[in-house]
Amino acid sequence: MKRIKFPHSYVLFFYIIIFVTVLTYFVPAGSFERSTDENTGITYVLEHSYKVVEQQPVSPFGMFEGILEGMLDAADIIFFVFIVGGAYSIINKTGTLTVFIAHVAHLNQKKGKRLIVFIMIIFSLCGTFLGTAEEALPFYPLFITIALTLGYDSFTGVAMVLLGTGAGFAAGILNPFTTGVAQILADLPLFSGYHFRFLTYLLLLIPSICYVLRYVKKIETNPTASITYTEDQLRNQKLDFNRIPSLENTHKRVLTVIFLSVLFLIYIVTFGEFNTTKMAALFIVMGILSGIVAKLNSSVIATEFIKGSSNIMYGALIIGLARSITMIMKNGYILDSLIFHLASSIEGFGKIGVGIGMFIVQSFINLFIPSGSGQAAAVIPIMKPIGDLTSVSRQTMVLAYQFGDGFSNIISPTSGYFMAALAIGRISWKKWAKWVLPLFLYWTIIGVLLIILSITIQLGPY
Repeated sequence: MKRIKFPHSYVLFFYIIIFVTVLTYFVPAGSFERSTDENTGITYVLEHSYKVVEQQPVSPFGMFEGILEGMLDAADIIFFVFIVGGAYSIINKTGTLTVFIAHVAHLNQKKGKRLIVFIMIIFSLCGTFLGTAEEALPFYPLFITIALTLGYDSFTGVAMVLLGTGAGFAAGILNPFTTGVAQILADLPLFSGYHFRFLTYLLLLIPSICYVLRYVKKIETNPTASITYTEDQLRNQKLDFNRIPSLENTHKRVLTVIFLSVLFLIYIVTFGEFNTTKMAALFIVMGILSGIVAKLNSSVIATEFIKGSSNIMYGALIIGLARSITMIMKNGYILDSLIFHLASSIEGFGKIGVGIGMFIVQSFINLFIPSGSGQAAAVIPIMKPIGDLTSVSRQTMVLAYQFGDGFSNIISPTSGYFMAALAIGRISWKKWAKWVLPLFLYWTIIGVLLIILSITIQLGPY
């Protein structure tokens, strides 16, 4: 049977752009009236205000203009993503994280299970605070080596990093790429509702750790039960703890900069007014200070910043392409028509049904738009007024988006970084999917229950 090959994400987005342009010729144009709350600055769709307007189809040339308009409209988010990628690259250049993790492994080489718990917590914190996903790929070979050195298997090495980052990323307590982007688009205070997402974080991470530990216990009892037993017999990839670079004062200074930056981020989110500009500034400061205390010269810092920004360009430009879809639909006056008909079709299911429906729709969309920030840019402008019209809070709408985007990243074959992680570990998707499916189903059930809870308690602020 011939394997189905998905087109490049940019090509897929271009097809969608052409499709929505054609739709502007056939879908009846319509418009809602909107009102802006003077106290919060939030713009709401007024219920029962939809009206049909004169058809205004978008021309072929107007379609290409819409692409640029989308890029310009999303410029603040695009450049924010570039800055985060650049700062992360500077930190990675110092070698601090690699050396720190190797030393922790050395200290716990006879306490393997405790080390697994520690590693999963660390990567979950990176996922939930820094939006780490693709950025963890350079660490997979190291943790596969550590897992083999501790007497486990390469599958364990992949699982503890992938599920750790996955749980943290999906919970998104302060994830700039998902929660941050989605809340900006939803006109919510940046990182509001973090208490509820902390509960989500615990409910995803703790069972995930237990799931990995159960597998480890199984292969300790019977090594041949390892999913990668045959492949690991051919590996010569154990860590020589006598050759680990020492944890220098330079590394300690970089760790201090990272720690203080995270503390400052938490403080500002809790007690101050936070926005994209302030957060971008924090990442710039954290990246540059890390380079300075690591004694990197200015040229190296600049080079690494550019390198990190270029590495993340794929996802950053997807945000603009996704926004272009929305702009073309707005220009053709069919966005409000789509919102009206979608809202009309699901409003009979009640608020809980709408919330769960949003989660299901987001999960499906994630198969085709695996970029978290790109997906937010594509769907939040549509889901936002649907939530307003069906009395589902915008905070719950963002939560449904987070779960739909985040959960499937541990099993979706269209997720680039997920498949790259499996490739590094030489693990087939079929083997991984069979093993992780029960955990994925648990995450899904927890997600549904949390959405119901958020609707029941009217999670806000709005």
